[in-house]
Amino acid sequence: MSEVLKAEKVGFKAPIVMGFLGAVVIVFFGLLGREGSVDFEISRRQDVIQVPALPVDSSTLGIIAGLLMLGTAGFALMRSMQNLRTPLWLSAVYGLVGVTALLGWIAAGKSVPLAFIIGTALVLSVPIMLGAMGGIMSERSGVTNIAIEGQLLTGAFMAAVVSSISGNFYLGIFAAMFTSSLLSMILAVFAIKYLAQQIIVGVVLNVLVIGITNFLFQQWLSQDAENVNFPGTLDIIKIPFLSDIPLVGPVLFENRLTVFAALIIVPTLWYILFKTKLGLRVRAVGENPLAADTVGINVGRTRFWWVTLGGAVAGLGGAALTIGDTGAFGREMSGGLGFIALAVVILGRWHPIYAALAALLFGFSIILRVWANQVSPGIPTEFITMVPYVVTIIAVVGFVGKSMPPKGLAIPYEKG
Repeated sequence: MSEVLKAEKVGFKAPIVMGFLGAVVIVFFGLLGREGSVDFEISRRQDVIQVPALPVDSSTLGIIAGLLMLGTAGFALMRSMQNLRTPLWLSAVYGLVGVTALLGWIAAGKSVPLAFIIGTALVLSVPIMLGAMGGIMSERSGVTNIAIEGQLLTGAFMAAVVSSISGNFYLGIFAAMFTSSLLSMILAVFAIKYLAQQIIVGVVLNVLVIGITNFLFQQWLSQDAENVNFPGTLDIIKIPFLSDIPLVGPVLFENRLTVFAALIIVPTLWYILFKTKLGLRVRAVGENPLAADTVGINVGRTRFWWVTLGGAVAGLGGAALTIGDTGAFGREMSGGLGFIALAVVILGRWHPIYAALAALLFGFSIILRVWANQVSPGIPTEFITMVPYVVTIIAVVGFVGKSMPPKGLAIPYEKG
């Protein structure tokens, strides 16, 4: 009984980390912060509805943000003393306050284009987000997916090449999703039928895809780039009226098809996993395949199709890299995003919504590095690049706690 009570004890990690970070913000962004006023731009110049920019003193913002963070830490401490967890929404608000203080410190004396930063962060996070969704689909069914990197790279290559040759972006997207699903089928067959070590199979698939795409890029794409590797990007789609809403409109309702697809896939996957019988069966297969088999669920078939469909979703993330952003395929252009997506799966506790928010953090880190170098060249870019990853580590240690994967993950199941 004592062990159970000990396991259920919340602890004081969250309030301690919150209090420490609040003190850091007060001291370094407030008392020792940079002088100057910061204008937080809510509207863009071309927006129909114009909202005045919000001016605030940079150091004052740091002090106010730090005090709010300390107040949140105090509330979290009270919750911990009652053996209650800090609500996730409160942790999200806490992080948002800290990010606001960081933006104000970077842009002291200048302005912060909120729509540009948030919108670009969303676009850059889409490949990671969709790769993570593919990973969740696979791992919730019990198959470890290390091959997300290869799936993203395959999708990026096929989307660029097929779109260039056919002149049709939709064919490119279909090709990206189809070929990535075929790659996932290989993982599924080896993991389910031959009971192979899933991590080794995933690593081999990644190396295979990198080798093939590098060879084709050097021998084919680079020799005839104009015809086979110059697809351009998807058109920006504006949803009438909704796209005119200040800040929210440009971010959520004025984007490319791949971004809209990600915004639909994430809540849809959450609903299927946690609100439907199909999702319950998938989670049962991932948690206890023997029990699922006993009640008549076909474990092998369920795992096979969820791994395959997860690969298709990751392939769409690869398409977002080329025709959804850069406009062409580059050598090893996934650049480790698949492994970041795998980390996002764990950070998000195999939950689509939490994983999507974690992916946004990495997308924010990319645009923050670029924007900070333009607005404040004196600040070392290494520091700016480091911040989101440090925040991620802190989040894992202080807020996320111990991530428990599905109990049947990576454990081969053989009927009978």
